[in-house]
Amino acid sequence: MAMRAFYKEIKGLKVKELPSHLKPIFSISNLKNAGGRALDNYHAKYIETSSVDPLLHICFGGMIFSYLVALPEERRHLQHQQDHAAH
Repeated sequence: MAMRAFYKEIKGLKVKELPSHLKPIFSISNLKNAGGRALDNYHAKYIETSSVDPLLHICFGGMIFSYLVALPEERRHLQHQQDHAAH
């Protein structure tokens, strides 16, 4: 829903007007406030209710992070195997 509202806001703008429209939205103070609200909402939804979901979020987040860190090495390894098979 938020993306639809954002699209409706910028739909009538010209390309020259877009940066001046987006600058206040992505200001440092606005981003800090949005991050604080997100943390407050997360705390109210998961931590205060004694849910198991934060543990699952940490586990899956760690798995995704480790995969992304190892991805360049794996791609180099696969490229080396393909080059070796071609010769």
